[in-house]
Amino acid sequence: MTQTADAAAPVRQPKPKPTRRRVHRAWFVAAVTFVTIIGAAAFRSVPGLLIDPLHDEFDWSRGTIGAAVSVNLALYGLTAPFAAALMDRFGIRRVVAVALTVIALGSGLTVWMTAAWQLMLCWGLLVGLGSGSMALAFAATVTNRWFTERRGLVSGILTAASASGQLIFLPLLSWIIDRYDWRPAAVTVALAALAVVPFVWLLLHDHPADVGQKPYGATEFVPKPAPVTGAARRAVSVLFSAARTGPFWLLAGTFAICGASTNGLIQTHFVPASHDHGMPITAAASLLAVIGIFDVVGTIASGWFTDRFDARRLLAVYYALRGVSLLFLPLLLAPSVHPPMIFFIVFYGLDWVATVPPTLALCREQYGEDSAIVFGWVLASHQVGAALVAFLGGVARDTFGSYDVVWYASGALCAVAALMALVIRRRAGGLAATV
Repeated sequence: MTQTADAAAPVRQPKPKPTRRRVHRAWFVAAVTFVTIIGAAAFRSVPGLLIDPLHDEFDWSRGTIGAAVSVNLALYGLTAPFAAALMDRFGIRRVVAVALTVIALGSGLTVWMTAAWQLMLCWGLLVGLGSGSMALAFAATVTNRWFTERRGLVSGILTAASASGQLIFLPLLSWIIDRYDWRPAAVTVALAALAVVPFVWLLLHDHPADVGQKPYGATEFVPKPAPVTGAARRAVSVLFSAARTGPFWLLAGTFAICGASTNGLIQTHFVPASHDHGMPITAAASLLAVIGIFDVVGTIASGWFTDRFDARRLLAVYYALRGVSLLFLPLLLAPSVHPPMIFFIVFYGLDWVATVPPTLALCREQYGEDSAIVFGWVLASHQVGAALVAFLGGVARDTFGSYDVVWYASGALCAVAALMALVIRRRAGGLAATV
């Protein structure tokens, strides 16, 4: 009986071992891109920390130092429309590796500089070109090539990386400058740029087909496209086409004021202006870094608002509120950090790049398929505005002995931007009507 029962019992098959899901290579590429963009944002944030040390050591005017910063900011924007074309022609990995090397070269050579033109060459030209090659076009290229799903999530994370860079690097570099000198800070930037190059070369593949994989979320294998040679020509032709329309100049004008009142003004001159009022450099740099935290929150919230409200009115509100806050800033600067200043930092951080989602939405509404390239040129105007105020802010400090006139003038410009946003004509789709 026992043997018969045992013979009739079903034989248990061993359970198959669960297959281990491998992380898609696209996420490694996104991670390296995130770290690289963080570095690029941090590298172009450093010049604001150098204004006072360079002025004290070399007796260069703040206008001269601001001119080098303005070259850096302008090139960061003007390089962006062509960065994607370079990546299509030579590959992402090569372009980014060369850009990081150029940044390291420009930052490292400043250790031996003795003349102002060398600052213009090293930190203005070289670091500007290098960081500009890793701007928003870099994030867009990686997202489009490696992802067909989660593109919104990935592009949001990579956009936030540009805000996170100053959060990580500014307190560290300001501590180095305060404790030692500006030269170790410059060397730190150079070493940080070089440290990323091996990861870029090993992990930042140009296309999923290079490693025999499909893009993340794709159902079919996507072959690697041939190198594109006419992308730069298209970027220029789209510029000439858009420049014949009224909305382009309104968008470019408002975004230029955006750059003037953020990167050119606060990012460049907030630390030295706070130091003028007796605040330690490390404390001022930490406040500037906190802006990066709320910048991420404000950008995400602005994207949510843009899906639900008129983008023109959102821009008008953002610029108006920013202008009002700048008018109060001269009253808030003091030797120590107090609650009203913290409120300003939080408020300004929320508004810092909140203008990007509605500006991008208006570019899409007005220019359709060409909207990405048009936005690249609008972004270039953002950096040109930043460059002008970075220079003129230093000149104003040399002339008037304080930054007060700069804060008031920037507040007035924000009011103008609010009015410009409201007069942009609505258009359901396609190219805007020519002027």
